[in-house]
Amino acid sequence: MNGLIVNLNAPFQWVIYIVLLLGLFQPSLQLSIKQPTDTPEPAQASPRYVTAHFMVGIVENYTVADWIVDMKLAKEIGIDAFALNCASIDWYTPKQLANAYEAASQADFKVFISFDFVYWNNGDTAKITSYMQNYSSHPAQLQYNGAALVSTFVGDYFDWGPVKRNTQHPVFALPHLQDPAQLRSISTSLDGAFSWYAWPTDGGNSVIRGPMTTVWDDKYIQNLGGRPYMAPVSPWFSTHFNSKNWVFICEDLITVRWEQMLRMKPQLIEIISWNDYGESHYIGPYSPHHSDDGSSQWAKGFPHDAWRIISAPYIAAYKSGASAPEVKSDQLVYWYRPTPKEARCSRDPLGLPRGVELLSDSIFVTTLLTKAATLTVTSGGKPPVSVEVGPGIVTKNFTMGVGPQSFSVSRGGKAILEGKGGMDIKDQCEFYNHNVYVGSVSGANAG
Repeated sequence: MNGLIVNLNAPFQWVIYIVLLLGLFQPSLQLSIKQPTDTPEPAQASPRYVTAHFMVGIVENYTVADWIVDMKLAKEIGIDAFALNCASIDWYTPKQLANAYEAASQADFKVFISFDFVYWNNGDTAKITSYMQNYSSHPAQLQYNGAALVSTFVGDYFDWGPVKRNTQHPVFALPHLQDPAQLRSISTSLDGAFSWYAWPTDGGNSVIRGPMTTVWDDKYIQNLGGRPYMAPVSPWFSTHFNSKNWVFICEDLITVRWEQMLRMKPQLIEIISWNDYGESHYIGPYSPHHSDDGSSQWAKGFPHDAWRIISAPYIAAYKSGASAPEVKSDQLVYWYRPTPKEARCSRDPLGLPRGVELLSDSIFVTTLLTKAATLTVTSGGKPPVSVEVGPGIVTKNFTMGVGPQSFSVSRGGKAILEGKGGMDIKDQCEFYNHNVYVGSVSGANAG
């Protein structure tokens, strides 16, 4: 009996002895012990949110209906919320925040405040607390981990502790930090961080050659130590104000950056931006109801709507955890600058933007295909160039030629997508414009 010792004079131990014998000599016979029918489920991870930076400062005249138009377009491609970049100095900030929250309630959309610390400062704790107290439990407020999400532009050293203590609803602070190394030393009661480095740069507004890497993302993630990271995604950046006059080397950035997001899988993403026409990285429509800060010189007549066609399948893939976007129909998106980089503009008082010398004179084309096909691009007076492209989302570039642009995709010898560019490229100009014209071709003979 393998050394088994049982006191057979104890009645209860007889029962134990019999049970043990059954276990020893009849391995197939098991005791009927009731087990839990359900195993505990693992803790649910926070959902992945995609937000978009929205400049409240240029929508002084927006109505609730205007907000709803933007929100419905954003919602169509999977954007969950607008980050409402707002300034302390604009008299209409309270009015437009109220409009935004009301519109979001009607549109089944979400919003959260992004305090722009170019205008706010560390002495504004009471005002910021008042805004959070007012909106943190609003039905349209984006909640993260059971708390009201709030962010900033800069504002690195603002202490969120007093705001949290004096706001009845929990607050989740994801401020923009300019230097991720700060996360090792600052004590500002933040819960995570947001990066603004969505373009190739060595930091600040330095312009470097592409392509875009994840070097900055890696620094934020490492220093956050497991706390949530809101990663930036942007398609472009060029600006031509007195106070800022440069162009980042973006070019094919939109697909490069989204591919990085699918590999990185950050907890949140913020698209920069929905409507910042001044920096040329908008993906929303050019609204006639916004106030013009001078950016109409390079943004009016330069639609970027077609970038939303590219963004939609990537957003869906990111949210589902997929490693690649799913393409359900054949489409083509193109973008290009209005002039070659060597063009000299006759009336521009500011001169060439910083970084222009690093640009390539190229036409960029993204195909979204269900099956492999042949892409043909004719740029100006240059001969047509054809390349084979596979299924999925593929971005190619072609040497820029002055004149009209045309695009064609064929499969099995038959054109399935065909159309002309919405703007001719010219070698003469009055004012420098390094924004891009973005268009699409979604069917044979479509414009």
